[in-house]
Amino acid sequence: MDKATLSSVLVIVLAASISGCGERARYNPENQSGANPPLPAGRNFFTPPMQVPKYVGWQNGEKPKVADGLKIEEIASGLQHPRQVYVLPNGDILVAESNGPDDEAVTTPKQLIAGLIEGRSGKKAKGANRITLLRKRTDGSGRWDRYPFIDHLHSPFGMQLVGDTLYVADTDAILTYPYKTGETSISTRGVELTDLPDTINHHWTKALLASPDGKKLYVGVGSNSNVGENGLEVEYRRANVLEVDIATGGSRIYAAGIRNPTGLQWEPKTGRLWAVANERDEIGADLVPDYLTSVKEGVFYGWPYSYYGQHVDRRAQPQRPDLVAKAIRPDYAIGSHVAPLGLLFYTGSNLPTQYQGGAFIGEHGSWDRSPLSGYAVAYVAFENGQPVGAPKPVVTGFASDDEKELHGAPVGLAQDKDGALIIADDVGNTVWRVTKMGS
Repeated sequence: MDKATLSSVLVIVLAASISGCGERARYNPENQSGANPPLPAGRNFFTPPMQVPKYVGWQNGEKPKVADGLKIEEIASGLQHPRQVYVLPNGDILVAESNGPDDEAVTTPKQLIAGLIEGRSGKKAKGANRITLLRKRTDGSGRWDRYPFIDHLHSPFGMQLVGDTLYVADTDAILTYPYKTGETSISTRGVELTDLPDTINHHWTKALLASPDGKKLYVGVGSNSNVGENGLEVEYRRANVLEVDIATGGSRIYAAGIRNPTGLQWEPKTGRLWAVANERDEIGADLVPDYLTSVKEGVFYGWPYSYYGQHVDRRAQPQRPDLVAKAIRPDYAIGSHVAPLGLLFYTGSNLPTQYQGGAFIGEHGSWDRSPLSGYAVAYVAFENGQPVGAPKPVVTGFASDDEKELHGAPVGLAQDKDGALIIADDVGNTVWRVTKMGS
């Protein structure tokens, strides 16, 4: 097939894919949430039905919508894909501006088509490969100044300060930097603590969390494929949460079989490790629900051989019934294809009482589901260290009401020194701050 013919075929397939191919979801995300979500039968597609809004950004003072009793303000705009936010002890906020390293291998027409369609949303645009520091002015104006903090990084995502050492998770390594309170830039080159899996980079983000005693780092490493279609040899140490020893840089697999674990956090009541996870695609608008779960040491969560415990995925080859038999269910579904990338257990008092003690989730939003799911910051209440009830949308309006245009997409979340909710909006290139009305 010559290039002109291939281009014509791609145009036809793209148009069909964007139209959604007639398949619509049966469940709203909140109806497919909780410990026992409904799981319809899977389907197979030549190319998955897609619905991708066109990127337009925030125009003329537009901003996300917030739930009653809350207000939202922009504290930084014009950034270049702000992905993660991290609050330093003095109140400064670090913002990792990054996107994928553009080295993912495209091996099938399906991957090519999906990539072209997703590009409409603005999610594929180039990141800045830097960390920016935001500092609130002391003049009472409420404005924030910004400073270039660390530059020349390689798709940075996770950040953690332990003592006077700042740890940054690039896509291929954890780097260390000396940190002094109040400084607005670090000019020294990072020193590698340990390497991280980086071949193909289907999932490039590396979430990072320090243990309470400062001796370990936990790293979320996503898979290099949807369900192993690139070969299992490229999945070495992937779809896992790794535990890294800070003293030696040595690492081990802490928990396995999580397709893309992000947003690692400690649950404050129990001290247990939790994560949000992006589950597999291309078997239907209602499969598979993304989830929020405690991360148990030595446990296998199913990927790629099964989902939600022991529901077998026949696409994963060779089949491994021995591993499926060991797979455990995650704690809590949050709806199919919402794409959770940020997690925050809220412990402050700057938000109304109904948001205290539970978890906020940054949902980056769907690309293979109609109607859209995600594109919101949701809240999940917790009781006795476990999620209860349905997720409640708290910050919305990132996509237009008719689902044709995309203003932004939330990713990382943090709680600032005053107890406000901080949101990294990577498509809208903005950092937002949410407080209760009147504060």
